[in-house]
Amino acid sequence: MNARVIARRRKSSAFFGGILKRFGSSRSNLNPGGRRIVAEVDEEKQTKADRWRGLGFDTSDDQQDITRGKGTVDSLFQAPMGSGTHYAVMSSCDYVSTALRQYSLDNTMDGFYIAPAFMDKLVTHITKNFMTLPNIKVPLLLGIWGGKGQGKSFQCELVFAKMGINPIMMSAGELESGNAGEPAKLIRQRYREAADIIAKGKMCCLFINDLDAGAGRLGGTTQYTVNNQMVNATLMNIADNPTNVQLPGMYNKEENARVPVIVTGNDFSTLYAPLIRDGRMEKFYWAPTREDRIGVCTGIFRADNVPKTDVVKLVDAFPGQSIDFFGAIRARAYDDEVRIWVTEIGVENIGKRLVNSKEGPPTFEKPVMTIEKLLEYGNMLVQEQENVKRVQLADKYLSEAALGDANQDAMDTGNFYGQAAQQVDFPVPEGCTDPGAGNFDPTARSDDGTCLYQF
Repeated sequence: MNARVIARRRKSSAFFGGILKRFGSSRSNLNPGGRRIVAEVDEEKQTKADRWRGLGFDTSDDQQDITRGKGTVDSLFQAPMGSGTHYAVMSSCDYVSTALRQYSLDNTMDGFYIAPAFMDKLVTHITKNFMTLPNIKVPLLLGIWGGKGQGKSFQCELVFAKMGINPIMMSAGELESGNAGEPAKLIRQRYREAADIIAKGKMCCLFINDLDAGAGRLGGTTQYTVNNQMVNATLMNIADNPTNVQLPGMYNKEENARVPVIVTGNDFSTLYAPLIRDGRMEKFYWAPTREDRIGVCTGIFRADNVPKTDVVKLVDAFPGQSIDFFGAIRARAYDDEVRIWVTEIGVENIGKRLVNSKEGPPTFEKPVMTIEKLLEYGNMLVQEQENVKRVQLADKYLSEAALGDANQDAMDTGNFYGQAAQQVDFPVPEGCTDPGAGNFDPTARSDDGTCLYQF
């Protein structure tokens, strides 16, 4: 075979790169006959006079700019080629910060918002614990801690539901017992129960709520018991040997499945320091951003048809409050409906209507939640918080033999005798409130000046 034949074969072979034929798959379509039509572009046949030269293999990202300017700017005001909205200045990767990691995760579950950072941390931790990574020691425990009422437990439940996980739950109340060693044994039992579910082919995890409340030292008055010590020691042992968790008195060489453990709390500095070291526990401080708070509150008020703009105003009006605070605002909105229902049915008939009633539970119309009403309820809750901080009744009880001036604050502010409860025109029975009068009315709550006296 001569050199001319070899050169001709190389030139006609796409493998050797002699002729590159580019196929625009994005411009392919299905004709009515069902056959696929592929646009074939041959670079050698294109000349400089070709108007659409290079269109088939254009790698620029001008579609973003074209879409942004199309239909909004008249063609007369479009700049010539080389500038204007139809000129690709940056590629798509330049629009996104290189420090920001974005994943195609659907962070909603049944209409509820899941914070992307929260979901990323929890999903990554659970996934890593089910993988075998080379020469990598993955911490078994994930400690999610942060301020009170920030939705840590609820966000975890949403992520579990998103992943199809039915976790084994524990609470801080189960970490203490009258019998020494029972809580530590219970942790091992729950862990092995989750391991059995994994062995049957379904993902599972162990979820412990408020670990610091059951195993932490909250001040010098907290009693450190044997159970506290054994709970810390048991969690440390499980973190070090996650596939060899035995029950007391039962020791065999059969390995159990590795179970990721997720714990929540408010202050992990109260926990035993060796338990929260990096090799055993991966720690995640949860502090929701403004966008996270808006997203969660949108889910809270989603059934009440509250506009997104009103939710944003409500969140911005109370920047230092927890997420549970906004749930309490929504609960307050139903207080008026309950008061109206109590007025209609009568206080004496509440028990018959609510407990074991043939008519079933009462139903209410959804109250109209305006931004003005929501802000009013929010300010009421803030005032109650201020009362707790300002009126230190415990100090007064210890320093005085009786109440003394414990109610002086309420008298000075004019909120004495339950005025805070009267948020609507609730009927207050009037009559004679003087027991010495002839027409004394024991059911009257306020005096109307009709008392009659016999002398």
